[in-house]
Amino acid sequence: MNISGSENIRMAFSAVWVNRFRSMLTILGIVIGITTVVTVASLLTGLRKGVVTFFEELGPDNIFLYKTSGDPNRSRPPEKEAKRKPIRPEYADVIRRWSTSVADVGLSLFIPSVVSGHAITARVPGFEADSLSLVGESPNMSTLSPRDFVQGRSFTADEDARTARVAVVGYSLAEALFPDGRAVGRTFIMDGAEYTVVGVPAKAKGGFFGENGMDTQVTIPLRTAHARYPQVDRYMITSKAKPGKRKDAYEEIEAAIRRVRRTPAGTPNDFNLSTPDQIIQQFDQITALIGLVAIAISGLGLLVGGIGVMNLMLVSVTERTREIGVRKALGARRRDIVAQFLTEAMALTGAGGLLGIIISVLVTMVVGALVPSLPSEVPSWAVVSGLGVSVSVGLFFGVWPAMKAARLDPVEALRYE
Repeated sequence: MNISGSENIRMAFSAVWVNRFRSMLTILGIVIGITTVVTVASLLTGLRKGVVTFFEELGPDNIFLYKTSGDPNRSRPPEKEAKRKPIRPEYADVIRRWSTSVADVGLSLFIPSVVSGHAITARVPGFEADSLSLVGESPNMSTLSPRDFVQGRSFTADEDARTARVAVVGYSLAEALFPDGRAVGRTFIMDGAEYTVVGVPAKAKGGFFGENGMDTQVTIPLRTAHARYPQVDRYMITSKAKPGKRKDAYEEIEAAIRRVRRTPAGTPNDFNLSTPDQIIQQFDQITALIGLVAIAISGLGLLVGGIGVMNLMLVSVTERTREIGVRKALGARRRDIVAQFLTEAMALTGAGGLLGIIISVLVTMVVGALVPSLPSEVPSWAVVSGLGVSVSVGLFFGVWPAMKAARLDPVEALRYE
């Protein structure tokens, strides 16, 4: 008596459906495990995509020099880096002279959100915005990290030279200050001074947790920023490497800055030098840890679900002892019985995996709708892996019950009441 694979599958799903409530309780651990892994993978995939896009906009060939690691806008740097000497604007000329692999060098001055005891805000009649960042930039930063403009332009070298009070206002901030969509040529008050808007960049792509600080950033000429805030020394230097020379440029900049800061040989750098690739790698290390935690949690769920499936299949073997005896008496071979019960176990866990994937997709969609700043994208590899793992759990935990069923003596099985 030969049983086809399709017939095995049909009988397996029929057995699962007949005891659907009991089956649902049994595979609950599988559902929770697969939902956890696929949901976390979806959120991390979306976040990584946003981070990669963010640094691609900053310039893949750029090398960033700053006093500490992390975001220059951060108010509190890491404790062990806080006492480092600041980056001086003169270092830009040092890099130009000593690094032959660098095409151009730009300067940025990050103004703290609170200066002299009061927060920096942007104000127009009837509205005031306090969620903004203020940065002074050299005019060539618009070519080092180019951006598209929906209105106007970037400021010019002449405006920088005469410390003009002009500003490039981020997309979201411009919408808040000038909701009619006409920002260029209009003025606003920031920290007690009047600035004229000369440009509004297009909405920035990518970002951390879906948010891009450049959309709420006010950028003014570097000399203007220095004249207004002479006490601020939070400079960052951006160096653009010549095509194919980023590694050489990195080494040349590192050697030049160590020399000018008199960093002793054999000691770590007392400054932070980074590239977009390095920052993305650091982000990947963090997300890898989160992924490991998610896998550990889901592993417990799959273990509980697998044990439940094994228990259910053992009960099923006992309940269907006479059925097994009849099938063996009609000529069913051991491998037919094994195939039947393995298929049933895999159908059970596969259904749990499919349900977990559906729930994770729905959760991802809901999170994306409720929190637009938190990007999410369900990766195909997570769906395939989730379904494959769930079926594998059924295969692993279904072996013992299947072998027990196959070893039943047909005579004894037929006598079973």
